[in-house]
Amino acid sequence: MSKIEKPDAQWKAELSPEAYQVLRHEGTERAGTSRLNDEKRPGTFVCAGCGTALFTSDMKFDSGTGWPSFFTTLPGVFETKRDFRLIWPRTEYHCATCGGHHGHVFDDGPGPTGLRYCNNGVALRFVPDA
Repeated sequence: MSKIEKPDAQWKAELSPEAYQVLRHEGTERAGTSRLNDEKRPGTFVCAGCGTALFTSDMKFDSGTGWPSFFTTLPGVFETKRDFRLIWPRTEYHCATCGGHHGHVFDDGPGPTGLRYCNNGVALRFVPDA
């Protein structure tokens, strides 16, 4: 998978202000604001920055947190790093293709993985199955 690199001005021109803040500056959207929280159709969730497929609809679950949540990802689509901005360290994940920030992964999700990928909705686009 080849990396996508663009100047910051190009990202800013291509993304909505909210998506730009989250994807390029590791922001967080307000809980409960994403229309993708209620998305239940079969399909694929892709990176809003580059279109890389990240999750399928059968990986999604209702975590009650106010952000779209998934218990696993498609293979090799994310890179992680430790985030120390709050009191305790968290694991942050970024799109492996464009480097866009998506959210944090926690170990309080359902089986079979026990993980919760807590994703900013503005960092995703939903592509329904045909």
